[in-house]
Amino acid sequence: MDDKLSIRVNVADRYYPLKVERENEEKIRKAARMINEKVLQYKQRYTDKDVQDFLAMAALQYVIKLTEDEEKLSNDELPDAINELILKIDSVLEEKSNSVL
Repeated sequence: MDDKLSIRVNVADRYYPLKVERENEEKIRKAARMINEKVLQYKQRYTDKDVQDFLAMAALQYVIKLTEDEEKLSNDELPDAINELILKIDSVLEEKSNSVL
């Protein structure tokens, strides 16, 4: 059975037909809404530009944010999580070695 769903997504006043997994439908629609909101913000701020310019700027802004989040995750949170696990392992090993003695 094909679990794909046919939807039409509006991005910058154009409709795009997509076949998506049912569990991804809301995520895709939310992404389209976010893009449309950003494009609208640019339209209101810059009246002399083309929709293509707004789409490019929205894409650039979201990719910059994604890149910053990925860098933060890899640089900050992962080492903290690893350090926390190391401390827990050390604690357990110390308890085990003390109970053996």
